[in-house]
Amino acid sequence: MSDWPEGRNGGPGERYGQGSASPRPEGARAMPHVRRRPAPQPQSPPRIPPQPGGVPGHADAPGYDSGYNTGQVYGGGAGRGPGGGGHGGGPRGGDSGYVRPRPAPNWGRRLKVGALSLVVVVLAVSVGTYFWADGKLKREVDLSKVIDRPSEGDGTNYLIVGSDSREGMTDEDKKKLHTGSAEGKRTDSMMILHDGSNGPTLVSLPRDSNVEIPSFVGSESGKKYEGTGRTVKLNAAYAEDGPELLVRTVEFNTGLRIDHYVEIGFGGFANIVDAIGGVELDIPKAFKDKKSGADFQAGKQTLNGEQSLAFVRTRYAFAGSDLDRTKNQQKFLAALASQTATPSTVLNPFKLYPTMGAGLDTLIVDKDMSLWSLGNMFFAMKGVTGGDGTSMNIPLTGQSVNGNLVWDKDKVKQLVEQLKNDDKVTVKGS
Repeated sequence: MSDWPEGRNGGPGERYGQGSASPRPEGARAMPHVRRRPAPQPQSPPRIPPQPGGVPGHADAPGYDSGYNTGQVYGGGAGRGPGGGGHGGGPRGGDSGYVRPRPAPNWGRRLKVGALSLVVVVLAVSVGTYFWADGKLKREVDLSKVIDRPSEGDGTNYLIVGSDSREGMTDEDKKKLHTGSAEGKRTDSMMILHDGSNGPTLVSLPRDSNVEIPSFVGSESGKKYEGTGRTVKLNAAYAEDGPELLVRTVEFNTGLRIDHYVEIGFGGFANIVDAIGGVELDIPKAFKDKKSGADFQAGKQTLNGEQSLAFVRTRYAFAGSDLDRTKNQQKFLAALASQTATPSTVLNPFKLYPTMGAGLDTLIVDKDMSLWSLGNMFFAMKGVTGGDGTSMNIPLTGQSVNGNLVWDKDKVKQLVEQLKNDDKVTVKGS
């Protein structure tokens, strides 16, 4: 008796089981039909209550499927990082596909930083330039050696001296500038520049002026030399004992205290003119002078360094008169200052540094002269040609002693009083 259930042991309803013993293959058998369970019907998503600000009639409508999947990350995709970021994940989390807008630039802050940086740069350059220029000044004149000085007055008085110093000049330079080759140096021009509240006043002192050499202390020896009342040409004082005796002689004969001394030689003078690109001058009358090398036509023209030096040194073209020459010197120096102390020169480093370098290398000043005082002198010189400026020769009598020009002492005294009191100058020069 078989333990198999009915229909499973070779019976008529048997489908699976042992094979038949018959030599003929079994016929095809029908496979039983297996019915699958029906698939579960998808459930509708839970109704989402309307949110504040939502669109009415959509999310809250019965049976409305918004298609919004709260688990979906927009911009995400396969292969994204664990944070869902589109660039390898990270702290951005589900915001991987969203690029935050760059904040607007803070132009106010940028302008402040830029302005501050500019101020720092300008200050640094200015300070550097100041110390560079200050180091070039040759403070060789000691006014403390000058004895019996007049009392101080209002304003500032500069004694400006043009010397025939050939220091640093080559033989070719001397030939080109017609300076000759004399040893040592002498004063070629002397001027007092008064800078006060009533405008600048420039007073030329002819080098042929008849003056008295007072008692003085030797600048090198320290020995005191008593005055004997002897009179000489003014430029002889410089030749005898240098700038200190020249200052002492000017103060003694005028009664005006000199606050600062400034001297420039031939070479430096010509170099300054070339550095600023020449000086424009209106020459009223044509003249020539073989000794100075002057050869000028009348009219406006731009003079280079060589021509400028010839212009201010010319004497014999004017019948040997030193007065015409001093007037030319005043005119030229005022034009030089006007064209040097300008924004186009001061603010242009390609002009400023060559000009300062050319002048300061050959400039000799007193020990108390600051770069600031020197700058004030140039601007005062520039103001001489302005409406408030005055230029003149020292008043003369029209007489001479041994060929030397005699000062008008009364007018000189009046002029000095006006300068000391910083009054408006009313005295007329020669």
